[in-house]
Amino acid sequence: MTAALAAVAAAATTYVDDLAEFVRVPSVSTVPDHRPDIDAAADWVAARLGRAGVADVRVLPTKGHPVVVGRLHHDPALRTVIVYGHYDVQPPEPLELWDSPPFEPDRREGRLYGRGASDDKAGVLIAIQAVEAYLGSGSKPPVNVTFLIEGEEEIGSPNLQHFIREHRDLLAADLAISADGGIYAPGVPSVTVGSRGLAGVELEVTGASADLHSGMYGGAVANPLMALARILASMQDPDGTVLVEGFYDGIPPLDQGVRDELARVPDDEASELRALGLDGWWGVPAYTPRERRNVRPTLEVNGMGGGFQGRGIKTVLPREAKAKITCRLVVGQDPQDIVEKLRAHVAKVTPPGVGVTLTPLAGSGWAYQMPVEHAALAVASDSLEAVYGRPAFPVWTGGTVPVAEQFQRLLGVWCLYFAFGEPDNNIHAPNEFFRIPTLQQGTEATVRLLAGLAASPNAFEPPA
Repeated sequence: MTAALAAVAAAATTYVDDLAEFVRVPSVSTVPDHRPDIDAAADWVAARLGRAGVADVRVLPTKGHPVVVGRLHHDPALRTVIVYGHYDVQPPEPLELWDSPPFEPDRREGRLYGRGASDDKAGVLIAIQAVEAYLGSGSKPPVNVTFLIEGEEEIGSPNLQHFIREHRDLLAADLAISADGGIYAPGVPSVTVGSRGLAGVELEVTGASADLHSGMYGGAVANPLMALARILASMQDPDGTVLVEGFYDGIPPLDQGVRDELARVPDDEASELRALGLDGWWGVPAYTPRERRNVRPTLEVNGMGGGFQGRGIKTVLPREAKAKITCRLVVGQDPQDIVEKLRAHVAKVTPPGVGVTLTPLAGSGWAYQMPVEHAALAVASDSLEAVYGRPAFPVWTGGTVPVAEQFQRLLGVWCLYFAFGEPDNNIHAPNEFFRIPTLQQGTEATVRLLAGLAASPNAFEPPA
């Protein structure tokens, strides 16, 4: 490990050049016109793995975008870790809000700006660099490593589950590591131990066959916008408790150990509320704001519309109204089951005079929870503390990373989040960036992680 750490220090300046080159590839997964760029990004990752010394590299097709698999299996007696990341990025729009072009990486103030710099191209590179450091120092990593780098994460990874199931033998491992994620704050290390699941639907409420004059038909023809408002209001009480029948079925009581760890997370609530322009938090009073944001299920309306929304007035009775709803889920909730419960609720509360169509949205996923006492988390915390000089603590993300649960269910291994994105990196927003020193810090921590895992047999304890 000592030699590998020295190799990291010697190569630090090249890490920035690599990230800049990677960011120049506009691998936007949601825009079909960028398909050539998607392929170019997959090829770039494959070439970078080869340059690092990974001999067995494959770019494998899916029904959508290709997956890059790199295998460094140099000793059958060693444990195997699988490293996950993604090379696709979000669209950069609105372009006018960028201070520099999104795919022309710009170095300033100790940062590299560009779309995907943090999410997740730096994460992918940090993992590759750690393995390269071992190989470049004349040794080999103390574990076998399989890289699994996909190109559809930003569109919900629709083909990843099938890919893992189809290539289960190729991807067999003892532990998974996600290079997609982050730490609590710049210079403040943390280890993510859980993430929420996701289920979403779109509602379309229809009335008459065309927009109508509200003066001529108002009061005699049902208004789809009003009907939609009633349907949505019926789903939640004023405190935020979801009123959909069966929504909370199967959820175990919130573990006291989890509550205790969440209470340890260093929050400056007053500053956060000021930054958000809020007077206070909202939600079910039985749970703290941190619990509501990280480990409790939610139902949120993400968008709604219909009728006239321009300047001035147009006395129209609209023919349709739409809303998009997403639910963040916890362990014990089945995304498909939640969709069906929403469907049953809508059917029950729809007022007369309108019809409703409910369409499931793509990108569903199950919740994931790693045991807080698992030995791999202790190894990760020690690795981070050695680099950052302060203890790491467990955190939960309120977002959804479907691959963690897929590794658990399909490969029978835990997924350890070990990534270095920071909350202020503007991911999915204009002026996304990654701090240049973090490239070296993350690589050093990952070198230490691989060594620590190899020295801790309990770190590979599988799910029960």
